Amino acid sequence: MRPDALLTPTLAGLFSKPGGFHIDPTRPVKRALVTHGHSDHARAGHGAVLATAETLKIMAARYGDGFAGTTQVATLGETMTFGDARVTFHPAGHVLGSAQIAVEANGLRIVVSGDYKRRADPTCRPFEVVPCDVFITEATFGLPVFRHPEPEAEIAKLMGSLAQFSERAHLVGAYSLGKAQRVIRMLRDAGYDRTIYLHGAMEKLCRLYEEEGVALGPLAPATVATGRKGDFAGAVVVCPPSEIAERWARRFPNPVACFASGWMRIRQRAKAAGVELPLILSDHGDWDELTQTIADTGASEVWVTHGREEALVRWCALNGIAARPLHVVGYEEDEGE
Repeated sequence: MRPDALLTPTLAGLFSKPGGFHIDPTRPVKRALVTHGHSDHARAGHGAVLATAETLKIMAARYGDGFAGTTQVATLGETMTFGDARVTFHPAGHVLGSAQIAVEANGLRIVVSGDYKRRADPTCRPFEVVPCDVFITEATFGLPVFRHPEPEAEIAKLMGSLAQFSERAHLVGAYSLGKAQRVIRMLRDAGYDRTIYLHGAMEKLCRLYEEEGVALGPLAPATVATGRKGDFAGAVVVCPPSEIAERWARRFPNPVACFASGWMRIRQRAKAAGVELPLILSDHGDWDELTQTIADTGASEVWVTHGREEALVRWCALNGIAARPLHVVGYEEDEGE
């Protein structure tokens, strides 16, 4: 069987004709297999959705209980059959509930990575290498310039700033699914035991993480309606990155603008966003993780999607691996970077 007979790029996303399903479709379809809960991969309106239990809960929290006609839980490591294809979900290490999806038929195995990272993350299961014939990899940070520092070192920078500027609030811009909870949990692991304040956009998913066993410590709403501005001196406030430069941020005392993102490797981005303390903390693999993962899978062919595709395709060619870009439309860098 040719790989493109098992999985084919379409306008709605990757489609398996033997299995009768799409993976992370970008428009409503009859049956969707979803890798994780970020909105560019997990959309409402499908006839049926198969995903991990955590991803289904995240989708329900974001879109409401009726986000799909029917839902089915995918248990990690358990193989299911759809038509003439077999499907198995494996941990991706990206965010809570994230998974790679292995699709097999006629002795051919294709693994769709979804979004993934291989650095340790206390808020989700670690990435698992899945040997395959064809590996479909993301390439969000698919350029050699992107080599992420150790996550603990970035949290240490935040802890150091809190000690140095104890009279200032620290506003940490972090995406509401995955990054916010990871920052909070890592602060706890680094010894920060004070209340952490949340923008309203963070509260629902932080509660969900705690319900799933991720302890986040004392949290409270980031509101000054019942207190004084000075009450937030020295506090950590976690908010959407877009709020750092808005009027909302001015309610806090002389705030230190922070942004936890792999894009903070690019100084111009940090400067343009008005970020005083860039934290290079990503939920995607960097260049070394991407290339190491391709090698580890043993895949003889690689398809590269949503990101810096050309450089990774070139790396594969130089290493004797057939590769091509997919140019799938609809996956953005806005969430979970």
